[in-house]
Amino acid sequence: MRPGLAWQRAGREVAMKHWRYIALHAAVAAVFIFLLQRYGLNASLESSLLWALTFGGCAAGLAYAQANR
Repeated sequence: MRPGLAWQRAGREVAMKHWRYIALHAAVAAVFIFLLQRYGLNASLESSLLWALTFGGCAAGLAYAQANR
């Protein structure tokens, strides 16, 4: 096996770990804000989903920025 292939494979594995971290961070933030809005603040379903989408996107952006430092 050529030495370059091992480095490429290792780089892809690290990248996949970053994407899993980003997705997990976004999902946890979205679920948290949805539950807070829906049941803690008695917001409507539409409002809760919109806030969950917004916070999930922001959390994904922050996790992406941290993962690529």
